[in-house]
Amino acid sequence: QLSLFRFTVKRPFSTSHSSVDSKEMKKFQLLAHKWWDEEGEYAALHSMNDIRVPFIRDTLLSMSSNYHLGNPLSGIKILDVGCGGGLLSEPLGRLGASVTGIDPVEDNIRTADQHKSFDPVLAKRIQYKCSSLEEIVEESVETFDVIVASEVVEHVADLEMFIKCCSQVLKPEGSLFITTINKTQLSYVLGIVVAEKIMGIVPEGTHEWEKFVPPEELERLLESNGFSVKSVSGMLYNPLWGSWSWMESTSLNYALHAVKAGARAQSHGTDTLPETDIQQRSATAGTAG
Repeated sequence: QLSLFRFTVKRPFSTSHSSVDSKEMKKFQLLAHKWWDEEGEYAALHSMNDIRVPFIRDTLLSMSSNYHLGNPLSGIKILDVGCGGGLLSEPLGRLGASVTGIDPVEDNIRTADQHKSFDPVLAKRIQYKCSSLEEIVEESVETFDVIVASEVVEHVADLEMFIKCCSQVLKPEGSLFITTINKTQLSYVLGIVVAEKIMGIVPEGTHEWEKFVPPEELERLLESNGFSVKSVSGMLYNPLWGSWSWMESTSLNYALHAVKAGARAQSHGTDTLPETDIQQRSATAGTAG
């Protein structure tokens, strides 16, 4: 009871400016009970797991020399930002990761908690919090090995602040995975007109084209905040088959992997780094705060 009271009192003072958009919260509030309906409004997100989970898993395994067969992500602490009902937190937990899922919509967290409770293994590996990213920064500085922000950045109110917060809670050399929608004429036609208004793949009003983020802009923001962008790949959703695939063009959806500068890169200039590190981190050394 006491901790609850402290949380509600403290909360309004935790930040004067929030990356959470209250209009966006209302949209997701109305659909909170629909997260685990695989044929419903979130069907496309369910099937996105077929490519986003292996993308995260394989990228992390390629960066590590020791992993546990059967639990390849064992020992890795992941923050799933804007976790919704836990659609991505759960498969990452099944791979052995220790997952913290945060979402500002209380009903989403309630749904995620309830679904997790059906599986005793997941119940131990995943914890959910009703919170914005800024609200956990103070208690979570350099806490996580990995941050996942899947289908989130196109809903935030202040993208630069969001990325700064990601950098603060991520360990040096930690990974950030983002999937989002490019801001192109094609994404307007297919992502909003066709997907929302004609085919109803996602509920009408889910997306605002003005908030879509071109990969060049996202890369610029990341590199100016101490990240090195490692890969950007296009993604395509086929509504007839309900399936996702990788493609070269990033004109619609895309996935990005970035790595936060290491501790040395943050404390020294590039002139003190070995040659290989200079190539990898030239854009980011010394910029992370």
